[in-house]
Amino acid sequence: MIVVFTTQHGQLTLLGEPAVTLLRLANHSGTVPGAVLAADLPEFLRRLRAGLALHGDEPSPAPESQPPVKGDDDEDAAREMPTVTLRMRAAPFIDMVETAIARGSNLMWERG
Repeated sequence: MIVVFTTQHGQLTLLGEPAVTLLRLANHSGTVPGAVLAADLPEFLRRLRAGLALHGDEPSPAPESQPPVKGDDDEDAAREMPTVTLRMRAAPFIDMVETAIARGSNLMWERG
């Protein structure tokens, strides 16, 4: 699943599991589709930052299952991707929410 976040001023696409995790860190239900009104975004952002303070260094949920890469163990180890944390995954999302707050826009999301 892919989740597309939109405001009047932009759009951001995130993988489903990391997107839902970020919503839940902000004490939202994580349902898709969903929305947060402009008036509620400052509190949403405060809760998101509080959640990231506690869980931001945890690995971001992995994308839905992908077919295994064939090869020997040394090749597979060399291909491993570095760990992406929730804090790293949240950076563009926080930027979007901050912009929405500054411009008085609602935040909406749906399946992409």
